[in-house]
Amino acid sequence: MTICQQHQQRSYPQIRDKMQPGDIIAFGGNSLFSKWAKLTTRSAVTHVAVVIKTQVINEANGRYFNQAIEATSYNGKCGVMLTRLSERAATYNGDMWWLPLNSQARANLENNKTAFFDFLFQQNHKPYDICQLFGSALDVTDDIPFLKEMSLNSEDFSSWFCSELVAEAMERGKIIGSVNASEITPIDICRFDVFQEQYVQFKGESKSITGYNSLPFESWQS
Repeated sequence: MTICQQHQQRSYPQIRDKMQPGDIIAFGGNSLFSKWAKLTTRSAVTHVAVVIKTQVINEANGRYFNQAIEATSYNGKCGVMLTRLSERAATYNGDMWWLPLNSQARANLENNKTAFFDFLFQQNHKPYDICQLFGSALDVTDDIPFLKEMSLNSEDFSSWFCSELVAEAMERGKIIGSVNASEITPIDICRFDVFQEQYVQFKGESKSITGYNSLPFESWQS
């Protein structure tokens, strides 16, 4: 499948009823920090969240209420929080993509959903970890021995940055194997081979996610 075939563009109302818990929402922001993250990770993706709840509000008109959980700064708050995806799509300054889990990852999550949901709800309202975020984003230095030691993150779950929270939740749900969640960047999440062949951009001008769904588990550990 070509990159163009992998990448579709739809509006949020066209896809919201198809989203399921465990699916990933990827973001590409336009803030100064987001631009720096794009440079250091060599990717259009700067932030990730995980879908945690999908339900119909009104059966008559089919309106959906989708929530995600994310570690972020939003609406004057900073930390782990539940957010409404329709509001995020309406107000976010940047690009947004929906990455649906493939059938095997979905089955693994279904068998471990209690651990997945319990873990995420226990993290709600914990602080945002800006220091570890900077270290994780410095993947560009990992091939330089001296700088690699400076940017290496140890797992610390008293506070969270976005991809760290998502990676640990995916591990608890057995969507992925064991990883050092504190070393995982937003683009790493998007490259795990646990997604369907096609992903959907629902906000922003058309941009592809480089390396989407391309890394087998053995590659994550190297």
